[in-house]
This record gives sequence, structure tokens and C-alpha cells, in this order.
Amino acid sequence: MPDQPPAPAPNPGTPVASTGPTINIGEEYGTAKKNLPPAKILLLAVAGVVIIVIVASFLKRAKPQASGSLDNVAAVEIPGQNATMTALTFTIRNTSDKTLYVRSLEGKINAPTGESTADAVSAVDFDRYFQAFPQLKTSAQPALSPETKIEPNETVARTIIVAFPVTLDQFNKRTATSVIIWPYNETVPVELKK
Repeated sequence: MPDQPPAPAPNPGTPVASTGPTINIGEEYGTAKKNLPPAKILLLAVAGVVIIVIVASFLKRAKPQASGSLDNVAAVEIPGQNATMTALTFTIRNTSDKTLYVRSLEGKINAPTGESTADAVSAVDFDRYFQAFPQLKTSAQPALSPETKIEPNETVARTIIVAFPVTLDQFNKRTATSVIIWPYNETVPVELKK
């Protein structure tokens, strides 16, 4: 077969025919339909992230640093004041691996008149209260005061004295009694209930 003559060079004024795909200039490429993955994949990814956040927050939630029990409640009415002074004796165990530093102490009761919370009296006044109200000394232990430290795995029995603004009759009708210990650097208090 004889050689074919070469094709003539195109005339510079003649347009060249395109052989690739054509672009529809009326279609927008900046829309979500063109830039985002399919909705099903996007929803699965969002659900996966939500599940990971829920599990992580459950595992990292704040927990009390100690546990224990409220062992004894001794109460007397303060004459003429419609108030009840109470000695709350409890046992507390530091269950964490770091020292527990007591910031503040409270007592709480659920009385028929509603919930009542009161701060613990100063430990230096214990002897004075025990002299005035000997019934408070029943089963009393040494005072737990702010700034006390409880070492890891240490168990101590202590007492706090609290004055609730309820009569002794209302106090005796209570449904719950608690000692609340607020440690430093913790967001959850240690609550010991009876």
C-alpha cells in the first residue's frame, strides 16, 4: 500500500473541533449537591461523632472522691429559737488515689417543711456545745474541720455539729439526713446519707 500523503495543516482562521466532554455552563458547581458527600454518609459520620462524645463524657464524668456512711444522729432543741442542734457522726473513706482536702462541711435534712441545709459549726466550739447539750456527745467522734486532709485509702470516723432552723418535732419527722463534704479541686461533693 502506498504511503498516504500527509494531512494538510489546518487553516489558522478555521475553528478546531473538540473531542472531550462538554461543560454545561448553566450548571452551578458551588452548591452543596456538588461539594458535599451524599447525605447518608454525612449522617453516619455525624452519628459516629455524637456516639464517641457521649461515651467519652460518660467515662470522664465527675465522681465523688470518697465514700462512707452516716453512723449516728443526735439532736437537741435549742430553747426559745425554734432550731435544732444536731451532731452528725460519720465514717469516710478516701477511695481515690490522691489526698482529699476538705474545703467545707454541711448538714442537710428533708423535713416536712422542706429541705434544709446548714453549715457545720467551728470545731473549736465543740466542747462548749457538749457542755450546754450533753446529749450531743452520744457516740461523738473527733471533729472534722475544713483544711483537714484524708490520705488515699484512709478511713476516719468524725463528727460535725449543725444547727437546723426547724423544731425538734419537725426534725424527728425528717425523711433523710445527710453530711455533705466539699473537697478542694472537685466539682462533686461527698454525700453521706441516712
